[in-house]
Amino acid sequence: MNKRKIIASVFIIIALILGAIFFSELVFPKDLEGYFKTEYYGQFGPLAICVELFIAGLYLFIAHPKTNFVMALFAFTVLMDLFFNIIGLITTLVPIYALVIFLCCAVFALWLAFSNAFSSGRISFAGAFGSFILGNAVELFFNYL
Repeated sequence: MNKRKIIASVFIIIALILGAIFFSELVFPKDLEGYFKTEYYGQFGPLAICVELFIAGLYLFIAHPKTNFVMALFAFTVLMDLFFNIIGLITTLVPIYALVIFLCCAVFALWLAFSNAFSSGRISFAGAFGSFILGNAVELFFNYL
């Protein structure tokens, strides 16, 4: 296996393990009214980050042309989660251990996306800006629904 597939496999495995942990921690409401409260949907934020990491790993594994965009989207979502938490705009639901793992993956994914390490197509300014905006939108959606 080459480096690209090994890195992609690590991303996918991390996403699956953390996704299973976050899914097991979901609290489902007992009545119908609970499904319409923001607290219910807010708890899916960490799971959404896992889905982004899984898709980024999958795209990297198959060498999809949009790999760098998805990598940047994942990275910006994680970085904005941390940044918004630090400035007090949100209180993140991502546990510290997962945030550290996500942060390591995000920095590496950002480096991969902007360095075009595996020749999957250099990310354009519009793609980078779009991934930044979408990363912020995902983060704010799950915290300010």
